[in-house]
Amino acid sequence: MSAAGPSRDTSQQMRQKAQKLEEAAQTASDPQEREQLQAKARKLREQSEQQGGTAEGFTP
Repeated sequence: MSAAGPSRDTSQQMRQKAQKLEEAAQTASDPQEREQLQAKARKLREQSEQQGGTAEGFTP
């Protein structure tokens, strides 16, 4: 019906990937690797919120 469907799917996939990155960061033994994984996860979450927020009717 609308373009919100694909955007919502994409943002959900991004959140799932961010969750996996956060889990990997928790198990990483190298502090530098942990920080990089956490940074990637934060960036993905921010992007998914921007996409998902507008798809769900929220304004940034």
